[in-house]
Amino acid sequence: MRAFAVLLAAILAVNAEVYFEEGFKDDSWQKTWVQSEHKGVEYGKFVHTAGKFFNDANADKGLQTSQDARFYALSNKFTPFSNKDDTLVIQFSVKHEQNIDCGGGYLKVFDCSVDQKDLHGETPYLVMFGPDICGPGTKKVHVIFSYKGKNHLINKDIRCKDDVFTHFYTLVVRADNTYEVLIDNEKVESGSLEDDWDFLPPKKIKDPEAKKPEDWDDRATIPDPDDTKPEDWDKPEHIPDPDATKPDDWDDEMDGEWEPPMIDNPEYKGEWKPKQIDNPAYKGVWVHPEIDNPEYVEDKSLYLREEVCAVGIDVWQVKSGTIFDNFLITNDLEEAKKVAASVKETQEGEKKVKDAQEAEERKKAEEEAAAEEAAKDDEDEDDEDDADNTLPGEATEVEDDGHDEL
Repeated sequence: MRAFAVLLAAILAVNAEVYFEEGFKDDSWQKTWVQSEHKGVEYGKFVHTAGKFFNDANADKGLQTSQDARFYALSNKFTPFSNKDDTLVIQFSVKHEQNIDCGGGYLKVFDCSVDQKDLHGETPYLVMFGPDICGPGTKKVHVIFSYKGKNHLINKDIRCKDDVFTHFYTLVVRADNTYEVLIDNEKVESGSLEDDWDFLPPKKIKDPEAKKPEDWDDRATIPDPDDTKPEDWDKPEHIPDPDATKPDDWDDEMDGEWEPPMIDNPEYKGEWKPKQIDNPAYKGVWVHPEIDNPEYVEDKSLYLREEVCAVGIDVWQVKSGTIFDNFLITNDLEEAKKVAASVKETQEGEKKVKDAQEAEERKKAEEEAAAEEAAKDDEDEDDEDDADNTLPGEATEVEDDGHDEL
C-alpha cells in the first residue's frame, strides 16, 4: 500500500505543470509584459516597487498603479496550453496599499488571439478573476467565465478583502466541472460550474400545457357566510365636537353659519367584514408541473479552456496604489498553496512596518506642534519685554508742529 502511495505521488509530481509564473523580482518583466496602446485611452503607468510598507523590500516588489483616475492595461503571453481532463489553478496577490475606494484588482486570462497592443475593456477573455471594490456597496470577488461568446458572472456573492495588506486570490477549476475560490489559502466558496453560473438553460421548465384547474380553490380561509353585521355597527367616522361652543365674537352675517369642529368618533368601528373561517374546499397551493427542458443539453466540458495563452491586468482605478504580484497558473493546487503560504508572514511584516511608520509620523507631528507652540511662547515673551522696557514718565517723541511755547 505504501509503495502504491509513493508511486501515485511520483505520477502526480511528473504531471504537475507550472504554465506561467511571475514574481517581478527584477526588471526583466519589462521585456515580457506589453503595455496596451489602444486608441482613445490614456493609460496609467505601472511602477516596479514593494510600496510604502512591506515585509521584504526586494521579495515583495510587484507592479503598482501610480496615477489616479486611469485605465491600466498590461499583458504577458506564454506557451499556450489546454486544461483538458486536468485542473486549472489561477493565483495572484493584490495589495490595495492606497485603501482603495473604487477600482478593479482582478486579472484576465486570454487565448492566443488577444492583441496585446490593443488590449482594452471590450477585448474577449476566457476568465476574469479577482477583487473589485467601489464604495461600501461593491466589495466582491469577480469570477467570470466566457462560454460560447458570452461572459457569465457567478451567481454567488463572494466578499473580497478591503484592507491595505497583501492578499492571495486563488481560483481552482476541475475537470469534473467543480470549482473553488480561496483567499489567503482559505476556501471561501465552492460548488458546481453548472449550478453557480447560467451557462446552460435550466434542466426543467414549467409545462406550457399545464394550467390550474378552474375549480381549484387555493384560498386557505374564506369569509364566514353565516356571520352578519351587528345592527349598531354603522357609526360615522367623525362627529361634531359636543364640547365646542360658538365664539362670542362670531358674526353670522360676516362669518356665515357657525358649525362646531369635527372630531374622531370614539364609537366608530370601521368597515365591517365577516370573520374568516377555514375553507372546507381548500386544495392547497397549486404547483405548476415541470417537464424536461427540450433546450437543455448537458455539457461535461464547461470547465474546458482549449487554449490558455496570456494573462493581463485590465482595470480602472479612481485612486491608484494597488500592487499586483505573485502570478501563478498551474495544474498543481498544492504548489499554489505553498506559494500563498507566505501571505501570513508578509502581512505581519507589512503591519509591523506600517505601524512603525505611523508612530514616527505621529512623533514628528507632535514635535512640530511643540516647536510651533514654543515659538509662539517666545514671541509672546518678546512682546512683554518690549512693553517692560518703557520707563514710567519717559517722554515719547512727538512731531514738531512749528510753534514755540513760551
